[in-house]
Amino acid sequence: MEHSTQYVIETSNLTKEFLGFVAVNDVNLKVKRHTIHAIIGPNGAGKSTCFNLITKFLTPTTGKILFNGNDITGHSSSQIAREGIVRSFQISAVFPHMTVLENVRIGLQRRLGTTFHFWKSDKTLDILNDRVLDALEKVGLADFAHEQAVNLPYGRKRALEIATTVAMNPEVMLLDEPTQGMGHEDVERVTELIRKVAEGRTVIMVEHNMKVVSNIADTISVLQRGELIAEGNYETVSNNPQVMEAYMGSADTELQGH
Repeated sequence: MEHSTQYVIETSNLTKEFLGFVAVNDVNLKVKRHTIHAIIGPNGAGKSTCFNLITKFLTPTTGKILFNGNDITGHSSSQIAREGIVRSFQISAVFPHMTVLENVRIGLQRRLGTTFHFWKSDKTLDILNDRVLDALEKVGLADFAHEQAVNLPYGRKRALEIATTVAMNPEVMLLDEPTQGMGHEDVERVTELIRKVAEGRTVIMVEHNMKVVSNIADTISVLQRGELIAEGNYETVSNNPQVMEAYMGSADTELQGH
């Protein structure tokens, strides 16, 4: 179904307070359909809180969240996942001694509610296997399908998390610090991988690495102390004096992509 609104996710006056501390303050985001939208900012800027509000792991103090024009503020995290907003988790450590394929399949079974029905029908698993292999193909892990997850190098473990998210075929995929802790080669691989899985869907990502953001983000929202201080493409935000003062100064090394 095509939706008329060009924005897939919109937040209106989104605010979250913790015991008098305002972590997110009156944030209005507009995320365009089929774009990669990055949320950046210095530590303590409210990026993760914002992310957790959109995925309903936190409830806003005030404000609204719209998904395809519908108010989802009151929906639970599992409800919005069923509706098509799925975040990636660091799932690779959950079943280290199962294969890559089995890890993704369990993620799918949980989502489809068949977790405790392994014995029901081999056909169900075969149908899932096709979806899993398709997702592994998309993230370049097809050759590792029968490898135990524990044996994967770090960068490929992160790819496995993304594969599990892709297998659920979300309309909106949220990635939390997808390149954190990676060496240069893995960063480049995962950046390309995000570009690939973003085809035909919307990606919202919290990311520290400015090189990654400058390479793939269509729109960048910059938070500082819980407030949205700038928004636009990389050129626009990187030349914004407030952003340079708030963020770039402390992120010189990240600008080089380290």
